[in-house]
Amino acid sequence: MKILCCVEFYYPSLGGAQEVVRQLAERLASRGHAVTVATSQIASRSFKTHKGVRIVEFAVSGNFVRGLQGDVDSYREFLKSSDFDIVFFYAAQQWTFDAAWLVMKSISARKVLVPCGYSGLFEPAYEEYFSLLPTILHQMAAVVYHAESYRDVEFGRVSGVQHGVVIPNGADLEEFSVPREHDFRSELSIPDSALLFLTVGTLTGLKGHLELAQAFSLADFGGRDALLILNGNTPEHQGRRVGSLVQLFNLVKGYGVRYAVRHGTKMFLRLLGIRVGNISSIQDWVLRINQEKSSKKRAIVTDLTRHQLVQAYLNSDLFVFASNVEYSPLVLFEACAAQLPFLSVSVGNSVEIATWTGGGEICPAETDGRGYTKVSPNELARRMEALASDSDRRSELGRRGRLAIQERFNWNNLAREYEALFMRVVNAPPPAFAHGNEQLVRQANENEAAL
Repeated sequence: MKILCCVEFYYPSLGGAQEVVRQLAERLASRGHAVTVATSQIASRSFKTHKGVRIVEFAVSGNFVRGLQGDVDSYREFLKSSDFDIVFFYAAQQWTFDAAWLVMKSISARKVLVPCGYSGLFEPAYEEYFSLLPTILHQMAAVVYHAESYRDVEFGRVSGVQHGVVIPNGADLEEFSVPREHDFRSELSIPDSALLFLTVGTLTGLKGHLELAQAFSLADFGGRDALLILNGNTPEHQGRRVGSLVQLFNLVKGYGVRYAVRHGTKMFLRLLGIRVGNISSIQDWVLRINQEKSSKKRAIVTDLTRHQLVQAYLNSDLFVFASNVEYSPLVLFEACAAQLPFLSVSVGNSVEIATWTGGGEICPAETDGRGYTKVSPNELARRMEALASDSDRRSELGRRGRLAIQERFNWNNLAREYEALFMRVVNAPPPAFAHGNEQLVRQANENEAAL
């Protein structure tokens, strides 16, 4: 098969979407398929192919709501003129999917979408987006969900999507089957007897680093030495000043000055180089933890290399995840692959992952009307204390998690599931839209007129 994967960012960019598409693309290429990735142009990429995958870059950014910037026409022409069997869109609400809306019917290939949870579903700014989306969904040959029950699954059901399929996320089993390097702890001056807590997430301010630092500060580990590693990279889009200015302009143009002031203030301050929001607050809490003379707790904010990060997983005692917004977090599967028990807030489909893998526990947390999860640092601290003091429980969770990755949730297995799905949709008759449902047909016609 000739497969095109469309994703906002791709290797060497780091992030959940990048990792999923890279794992699938490289494995499908190794199985004899011709795989191309369409993605954003980034300065750190100096190559056009990587491990058998062809990479086509476009100087495009934004999305339907913020506005599309750059050479959008070239991307649309590429989609219309290219000869692929499958066009695989990874995530809604980003330019490689949103820019394709106007030419979707002109793409000859069968189209497959992974929505990735619709993080903006409850945001007022996305109201029009989600009113138009059902028309696009019905042009997909398949819609892949990483969860059995989540907001994207429910949106598809209400929209009459009948071609949904669940394929979970996973981890690279081989990557986490390397020996544990005991020098990792000594290089960070961590005693072997100390508790080591780890969290991983891009430093967007929404990955729970702040709440976790607060919880760690409040936790009582019975006088034991304890270190918290807050690992995270800076997202690719940060620092794009021109693009941010365009986004601010589009906020004003589309939603008025009041909305732009409310939602664009932090963006504007970052353009001026002023540190705002959770990122600076995280550093403040880390400083507070490290300056507490009577405490044996330390915390660090870092961005480890991939090799170092794998070793961090293998050398830690507990993975803790307090993210505010997620879909199906890869880091929980990676913790399981490293035989590292996890404690996660009830964000995204983390409850399902804990059930599927048996590799972790869930800390209850509140979710607001916009779909953002916020845990009580006090509650998280108590849960961290409980697991920290129960080594037998941690060992059992780690054992179950590793077994689940070996048996089911690894990229070799999952790539074969995607391959089977792609073969099915390529060989199936074209999908029909809304048979026998006049209301959906009427709505689709109205949506196409709006587009």
